[in-house]
Amino acid sequence: MVERALEHDNERLLLTLALGHLRQHGILRPGIVELERLVGALAERTQAETYRRLLFLLTPDVATQLDALLVVDPALGLCRHTWLHQPPTSSSATSIQQTLSKLAYLDQLGVPGWQADDLHPNRQKRLAHTARNKTNQVLQRFTPAKRHPLLVAACREAYRDLTDVVLKMVDEHWEHAVSRARRALQDDQLAHARAKDQALRTLGQAVGLVMDEEHVPDEAVREQIYAQVPREQLQAALTAVADFARPARHSYLDYLLPVAGRLNTLLGSLLQQVAFEQAFAGDDFAEALTLVKDLHTGQRRKLPEAAATAFIPASWRPFVFDSAGRAQRPRYGLCVLATLRERLRAGDVVVNASRKYASLDTYLLSPAEWARQRPDLLMQLGSAQRLDERLQEVEAQLPLLEHLLAQGQDIRLDEDGELVVTPLRAEELSPEVEQLRALLTASLPRAELTEVLVEVDQWTGFSAELTGLDQTTPRAPEHQALLYAALLANACHLSLREMAQSTRLDYQSLCWVAANYLREDTLKRATTRLVNHQHHQWLAQHWGGGTLSSSDGQRFPVSGKIRNARAIPRYFGYGQGLTFYTHTADQYAQFGSRAISSTTRDATYVLDEVLGNETELPLLEHTTDTHGYTDIVFALFDLLGLQFSPRLRDLANQRLCRIKGRELSYPSLKFTAHLNPDYVRQHWDDLLRVAGSLKTGWVSASLLISKLQAYPRQHHLTHLLQEYGRLVKTAFILRYLHSQALRRRIHAQLNKGEQLHALRSWLWFGGDGVLRHKQEEAQQEVVRCLNVVTNVVVVWNTVYAQLALQRQQAAGPPALPEHLAQLSPARFAHLNRLGRYSFQLPADVLVNGLRPLRPLP
Repeated sequence: MVERALEHDNERLLLTLALGHLRQHGILRPGIVELERLVGALAERTQAETYRRLLFLLTPDVATQLDALLVVDPALGLCRHTWLHQPPTSSSATSIQQTLSKLAYLDQLGVPGWQADDLHPNRQKRLAHTARNKTNQVLQRFTPAKRHPLLVAACREAYRDLTDVVLKMVDEHWEHAVSRARRALQDDQLAHARAKDQALRTLGQAVGLVMDEEHVPDEAVREQIYAQVPREQLQAALTAVADFARPARHSYLDYLLPVAGRLNTLLGSLLQQVAFEQAFAGDDFAEALTLVKDLHTGQRRKLPEAAATAFIPASWRPFVFDSAGRAQRPRYGLCVLATLRERLRAGDVVVNASRKYASLDTYLLSPAEWARQRPDLLMQLGSAQRLDERLQEVEAQLPLLEHLLAQGQDIRLDEDGELVVTPLRAEELSPEVEQLRALLTASLPRAELTEVLVEVDQWTGFSAELTGLDQTTPRAPEHQALLYAALLANACHLSLREMAQSTRLDYQSLCWVAANYLREDTLKRATTRLVNHQHHQWLAQHWGGGTLSSSDGQRFPVSGKIRNARAIPRYFGYGQGLTFYTHTADQYAQFGSRAISSTTRDATYVLDEVLGNETELPLLEHTTDTHGYTDIVFALFDLLGLQFSPRLRDLANQRLCRIKGRELSYPSLKFTAHLNPDYVRQHWDDLLRVAGSLKTGWVSASLLISKLQAYPRQHHLTHLLQEYGRLVKTAFILRYLHSQALRRRIHAQLNKGEQLHALRSWLWFGGDGVLRHKQEEAQQEVVRCLNVVTNVVVVWNTVYAQLALQRQQAAGPPALPEHLAQLSPARFAHLNRLGRYSFQLPADVLVNGLRPLRPLP
């Protein structure tokens, strides 16, 4: 259990694993209270075990260096621990160099050489997260046995994070430079076309006078020309024509030259600090990287004639080489930078000190670790025979689909053989449901949003999870009011200054509480407590058992330059925005939410919150809209023992797979993909290893999926997962077509998410609804605050809806379960989010006629 506790700190999960282990090995289970006590004692044992595993690193010199991280550096004005974890707010050259200097500092500490392979990545991430959220004063008060493992993990994670950040920043910096170069080219081409037209008109007018022999005598030609076309205008036209005759710059690459010096300096600094390795050795690009690095460090002064050039693409060669065929140094550096960016994205160049750009094999459990954990993980996954089960399911569903198509009703083939799926008709609400909804509308008390927050906290105690960084600091008398105000300000997107004015709370105290108590980990725990409370409400059981969930994105515009914001004109017009991606259970509780880039496909993040679920919800099935699925996601859900049921658009165009080697009677559908079961069976253990790596938290699902999808040339695992995913998708589509009840259930669950989106939009009313937080950590905190308050409103509405229904049932017949299932707690018309306004003057104004001025600072 200590090994499992090093992977997870969720006591509920650890208790489930302990029970499963006892059942698997036929061991008599002790009393549940005794098991809970053993699980509760694991925290101290894992701390001691962590220290033991890192003891070989903690030499006196390393311990001294770690403690020095917590001492304020006079040059920086803050301690190195805080400095290392300050995120950049832009991708400017200055920010990139500052980030590289942090990596250089960690290099001086020797962090890349700190091997801690015995420490589970999940454990290291949790330790680093704890250290990052503690002040240096708090860390200094810890014992060395507790402090040093935290700082080791923090430094190791910071090295990976900073490497990822700097590579992403360089990518963005190059992208912005190229965008500006393309715009400059377009502007020049437009100006060139206008000047050309004007010059041609001017010269045409002059030539017309020369050719007019009938009206303009030879001796008067010059005089007539200058009379109609001023000499200066004619000279400008001649100059423009001469310019047209020179070689034109038709490529945006020429417009990169003004910033070539800056870009080459960034490339040299990057190569000096970050170690790149070649995963594709088909040319001399590795020699080019070494050459550029030597030029930057001064080991070489000039670009040698025999420089590596085989890697240069054909589109770059006219730009890089001069007329004599020699490569020009500034242009050569730009080509190396562009190629490095492309190959990093493609996986042909890897950075093993990174998390996002490392070799794919490093994302998975090592072969030795997989062999050790395989039996226990197979018990948890239950996927040993999953391939045969899916093949049998497809075989069983095909005859049913043939019969369905032959009936020619909601699911049919048109005259051209195209599949037609009749849209679901909206279910008409029965009079009983209408009466119940009207009952809730009339019965739910009118309340202030602030009162709702306090009332739900009294029921659930969610604010007890919002703990401070330094729990030894005494709390102010108005601490609870400050906590509520900070939470509500973030959730409603109000500035803390506005909230301080509205509540008459001290602004500095409010800022301190927001910074110290509203963190990602505390907000997640508060959400868990609210979701668990909702799970135990009897009315919520009529909406679902907590086994079905959905996820969807909600887009919000941003203001200013924000690194992870993206432009989508359909949603943001001429501006940019972010997506709040939220997971919703069938009981209307939202158990996860995060801010993501609006141009990243939703499918990348669909599994994260499902696997990271720490609530009591027994999640078994998940649904999304079309943007939330890929073949890889279908495969991963199935391998993890979960059901993925997305709402698919354009079903007639979906690629269903024909099973190789099996003579099955296929309906007249587009079975354009093929599955080779023998190939999947041969590599089945590779798929199980991927699932085991996700189950143990060795790698996050979003990181693995983004890596798999990044390869333009398919990786073996990408192809394998897509192959199996097509089989799982085919089985699902056959079920989806055959079962109208399944289609309605998916549609109803996604509608629950949409109703909660309306509630979230109602809550998000401050700041014109425009997000202004530049740092990603602050964005995540705002999203999670909104999630907490959304759940607060859902819980409050559910509890009072139960009271209203109980009152109604006491006076008449009870409502039927199918009618209760159509009620919703995503209501807000009875709530006041704006507070109360008073139009009475204070006494001092009534007496004196004017208010006293505020004292000068």
